[in-house]
Amino acid sequence: MNHVTNIAIVFFVFLFTYTYADLISINSLQILETNLLKITLIIAFAIQWIAFIPAFLLQTEKFYDLTGSLTYLSVFIYCLIATQSFENLIYGNLIVAGAIIIWALRLGSFLFKRIHNAGKDGRFDSIKTSFSQFLMTWTLQGMWVFICASAALVAISSPTGVIVNNLFFAGLVVFIIGFAIEVIADNQKSKFRLDEKNKNMFINQGLWSKSRHPNYFGEIMLWTGITIMSIPSFKGLNFLALFSPVFTYLLLNHISGVRILEARGNEKWGNLTEYQEYKKQTPKLIPKIFS
Repeated sequence: MNHVTNIAIVFFVFLFTYTYADLISINSLQILETNLLKITLIIAFAIQWIAFIPAFLLQTEKFYDLTGSLTYLSVFIYCLIATQSFENLIYGNLIVAGAIIIWALRLGSFLFKRIHNAGKDGRFDSIKTSFSQFLMTWTLQGMWVFICASAALVAISSPTGVIVNNLFFAGLVVFIIGFAIEVIADNQKSKFRLDEKNKNMFINQGLWSKSRHPNYFGEIMLWTGITIMSIPSFKGLNFLALFSPVFTYLLLNHISGVRILEARGNEKWGNLTEYQEYKKQTPKLIPKIFS
């Protein structure tokens, strides 16, 4: 893609996300005569564009994932302060935001440690040398943060805040299970890679014997849980924020994550009978419960 196309994508991504925010913010609190949900959108994109400048000048992607996690932290801490959730002990807001903050801290530190040990992220080799393409990837991260978090942001920024009821607790259980699956899967893969005997081998142990991408399944599940926790606060067009876990699924399964790793796996181990058998017997995403 040329520079004009990349810049056009940057504008389209921001315009699409802003339009989405405008639709779901119908019920949002006003802070200094400005819609709170739209303020979080500006914060999410501003952090990406500011971080892009030193990243491009230094030609590094090492703090890309970390910046994404810090954006989640910034957006939700700001929301909690703006809604006076600490002072008024709005437990629903504190629990939902706390769950996302814990997830972001864990994932951000995990990804930062991984790229620090590896020295680089190969996905960015050709991207980071192009101003417009690299800017596009940072802008896409802003969209990822806002849309993934949109259900929770809608609920926290609503006049009632997050409503705690039976549906809320059902969502909390879903979040905890999804978070646990993601953490366990990441740890199992990290330990597998540390063992020299497994060099250049694919993992088919633990949760990875139940799904070829259990970490991504956990990610989708935890955002589904966050969305379920947020639903009691929705009114009217707020329900468009149900797109949050759908977006996570589409992103991880069809754009990044699963699609890229499946292609790499086929390239590295596609000629191995063991790998072909593993793919045949193991679901791509949703884990098999029995066997």
